[in-house]
Amino acid sequence: MNFDLLFAKAKEKNIQDIQVHVVADTKLDIEILKGELEEYTISDTKGLSVKGIYDGKMGTVSTEVINDEEIDFIIDSVIASAKNIDSEDEVFIYGGDSIYQEVEGLYNKELEQVDAKSKIDLVFDLEKKTLAQDKRIKMVQAFYSEVTHKVRIMNSKGLDLSKEVNSATAGVYVIATDGSDQRTGIDYIQSNVFSDFAIDEIAKEGAKRATDALGAKSIKSGDYEVVLENKASASLLAAHVNMFSAESVQKDVSLLKGKVGDKVSKELISIVDDPFMEKSPRSGSFDDEGVATKYKELVKDGKLTGFMHNLKTAKKDEVGSTGNGFRNGISSTNFYIAPGQTDFNKAISSMKKGLIISDLQGTHAGTSSVSGDFSLQASGYLVEEGKIVRPISLITVAGNYLELLKDVTEVCSDLKMNFGYIGSPSLKIKSLAIAGNE
Repeated sequence: MNFDLLFAKAKEKNIQDIQVHVVADTKLDIEILKGELEEYTISDTKGLSVKGIYDGKMGTVSTEVINDEEIDFIIDSVIASAKNIDSEDEVFIYGGDSIYQEVEGLYNKELEQVDAKSKIDLVFDLEKKTLAQDKRIKMVQAFYSEVTHKVRIMNSKGLDLSKEVNSATAGVYVIATDGSDQRTGIDYIQSNVFSDFAIDEIAKEGAKRATDALGAKSIKSGDYEVVLENKASASLLAAHVNMFSAESVQKDVSLLKGKVGDKVSKELISIVDDPFMEKSPRSGSFDDEGVATKYKELVKDGKLTGFMHNLKTAKKDEVGSTGNGFRNGISSTNFYIAPGQTDFNKAISSMKKGLIISDLQGTHAGTSSVSGDFSLQASGYLVEEGKIVRPISLITVAGNYLELLKDVTEVCSDLKMNFGYIGSPSLKIKSLAIAGNE
């Protein structure tokens, strides 16, 4: 599409300012199940979002048809959209920042140059190696997913930004059974460097997670010292990310409202939003509004330092945007609890009697980012005198997220990001309420 022509025609029709956001994705999915190539798909998608200011209102339109014949339709749609806006909020299109940090390693050309056969062979090998770990493993679904993501933002104020990122995930979903019990396990590695996909490591960990959980049963209700494993901790953090959004604060639906500068967790805890993380598709030097992104510690040594802003919330609070304007709202980039120095096994070895919580279920339904309260089904392991005694399941863990963060006694070094690039290391918690049925 000739965007100069789009801008010129928009001006002729009294659109004050206009901005285009172009996205193109190429995705590869490979799945192996029961020794067969279950899926091999390559898909390409493109999308164009346009926003423009007409008569003081912001009109928007989105389309997958990107050619010059659509220019008049797009302009008319922006005007029609603006006429339907009732909000009196001030609107504006951003002219850009003077400096955008260069982010290394967003796109690795070598990943795309690896031939399809090598990627398929990797997934076949991953399935075979996982099945070979233990005779009790009855099913392995091995997968490889790769995406190349291109973005370009241009506007009538002269802004012109672009980025290209790629990333892949290789992993296994495992089902194990001993005849009387059946359990599942999952493990994966995310990267844009093909040699990072250590399939022996993935196979071993995925199998271990399934087989170690066989024979799990409940425990007595009570308050237990807990090591919240990294993946479980990440899922709990993901359910509470919205409390760090300035939009939630301004709508009075964040527990953190009015707490900037206050201690909201143990000093061991720092919570980071990092747009410059290596090998992550969420990284980049600008957000969807064209604002330069920033590394920020929203919680630093236990104290709340601020919130994630887009242009709208920043204007309302008379501060600068933090570069978190994504998807017509506010979103994190790579959001995680900073890792500490404690080895995971060392954290367990010092427990007299406690639990490892390795999995939490129902985090979307069983948590509230408004109150911070959670009540979730969980599974993991019973620990006595620093040793894992047996697997546990059919328990419910309950508490308040901020209170949990205040009860952290150790932060491990094993940071793990989930598929949404929200992550955490394992956390040792002084006490959590556990409901069992033993």
